Amino acid sequence: METTNKRIWMITGISSGLGKALAETVIASGDFVIGTFRNKTQTEQFNQEYKGKAFGITLDITETDKVTEAVHSIFNNYGRINVLVNNAGVGYVGAIEEASLEEVRAVFEANFFGTLHLTQAVLPFMREAKQGHILQISSHGGIKAFAGFGVYNASKFALEGFSEALAQEVKPLGIKVSIVEPGPFRTNFAGKGLQIAQKTIDEYAETSGAFKAKLKGVDGKQEGDPMKASQAIIDLVNADNPSLRMPLGKTALMTINMKLESVKADLEQHEKVASETVFS
Repeated sequence: METTNKRIWMITGISSGLGKALAETVIASGDFVIGTFRNKTQTEQFNQEYKGKAFGITLDITETDKVTEAVHSIFNNYGRINVLVNNAGVGYVGAIEEASLEEVRAVFEANFFGTLHLTQAVLPFMREAKQGHILQISSHGGIKAFAGFGVYNASKFALEGFSEALAQEVKPLGIKVSIVEPGPFRTNFAGKGLQIAQKTIDEYAETSGAFKAKLKGVDGKQEGDPMKASQAIIDLVNADNPSLRMPLGKTALMTINMKLESVKADLEQHEKVASETVFS
């Protein structure tokens, strides 16, 4: 298949939601998509529908060895990845005390370790080519935490932390990094895609319990349009100087501004004592 004049995008988790919308929009724009599914049947259906325009692979990003093999196979067959979109991940709701370590580790395997390893696997090839753009699909919850969302918040905070450092490390090498921070979008995130703590503690009903109910209540009614978000992401990639962070949605703007104001207030409150805790 001819891909010489096309950018090649690798997008993880394209079976539904933002990943699916982005893959469809990128294909419609004329670029080539290599997308990942965890379900083999979905992979086969995708390859039938988009033959010559895209290629689906069956891959769970938490399976380290298979991720490495997949990346080497892509570069052997296609020669490059111009844009890597780390979209695959899981949602999780539950109070911190309700979360088991097994549940927490499963969230981090998908949202942090899987994404970290795939990024590391692609970087040597991008370094050699002296080009590439890595897009990390985070969340407004990667900036501001919410009661009942702490484990998910922690995984996205971790994603943002390594990505912010990575951006500084690879900028001199011709590689760009951007962190996309969507608010609530009309996907399956709050529906069948959401994992819920198995343990419930009544005392958290008014905090994490209320958040859980709210999240379920907005399923299918979220403000965000995945197709508009997809075009915004393509526009970011097309920009001459893409920003490190890009919030998406009115809610994301509101909550991130709330976090910035809160941090600024704390800095101002403790500015005097902070400046005095040094050797004189």
